[in-house]
Amino acid sequence: MLVGVGPTGEILWVHHNAERFGAVWSYDVDPMANGNVFVTAAVRGGKTVVYEFDPRTQEAVRSVEFDIADTHDADLIDGGSEILVANMRNYNETVGENDARIFVYNRTRDEIVWQWQFHEQTDFEKERGADYTKAWTHVNDLDEIAPGRYLVSPRNFDQALLVNRSTKEIEMRLGSDDYDVLNRQHNPDYLESRNGTPRFWSPTATTTGSWSTPRRARIGVKRGRSEQTLDWPRDADRLPSGNTLVTDTKNERVAEVIPEGTLVWEFYAPWLPYDAARLTHVEESAGPTMRDENATGLHEITDSAGLHADDGDLAACHATLREARGLTDARRAFYGEETEDAGARNSTG
Repeated sequence: MLVGVGPTGEILWVHHNAERFGAVWSYDVDPMANGNVFVTAAVRGGKTVVYEFDPRTQEAVRSVEFDIADTHDADLIDGGSEILVANMRNYNETVGENDARIFVYNRTRDEIVWQWQFHEQTDFEKERGADYTKAWTHVNDLDEIAPGRYLVSPRNFDQALLVNRSTKEIEMRLGSDDYDVLNRQHNPDYLESRNGTPRFWSPTATTTGSWSTPRRARIGVKRGRSEQTLDWPRDADRLPSGNTLVTDTKNERVAEVIPEGTLVWEFYAPWLPYDAARLTHVEESAGPTMRDENATGLHEITDSAGLHADDGDLAACHATLREARGLTDARRAFYGEETEDAGARNSTG
């Protein structure tokens, strides 16, 4: 499901794409300039659906189904005329080759107009990564950082790549085969310092070295004498304020954190939230680098309510979200709307 949350934690709407599309996982949501969100979801039957969703009407405006499985990310590019897709599960049984790739689908022509296959363009070995016949690269994220320049995240190779569409060359690379920089990164972002220096930014399992990446698994939440770390964070967006919006997946929450580690707020969202975005920010991660904020070193996250430790609280919240449909009374009160929606229910979480 997708959940819209207001500024004080009120649930504004709940969209059940499992019911609408047969989705088994909603992987990515991207805010659009027209107020819609672009959604990437894995659906039953080993397929992927991408669609525009209008939170105001609760309607799927435009959808495309791809005959590819478990796709974690797809982005609109070229003014929305094309879709950039990360195709992680693409084993060719006929020739025994894993054709994991990124590709561009033209919405007007209804066809793939460009592709970049990992086994053709990189020196990654079959032995690295997961089962070669399955999600070998586990390419879990991509972003167009400039026209024709794509930031690509092959998670199982512990690297982030900047690919040029015209030349198909890798222009920049963060990471190496020995895990010295990245380890199973997710959703990397490209930022630039005020002096123009490029920076990669990514949640990871562990990180070392001096790159501009957060040490996600080592950031802790202090509660009394114990310390509770972030658990399997899947996304981290740098906001214009300099704060960071973190999707702390296995702790069942989304949180905003200042550079020094203090929590601004946290919202608990079972079950296993994968991605979160500030809907008013079309460029999800476009804030300053930590170097520009004069924030260096390792910081502990503080001031968490620690509700992830209480299964009872999480179960009650999950039950509320499962029951809610469409726009809630909180949404209508917040926006002063009189929308009629018999399926909507007043909800708190």
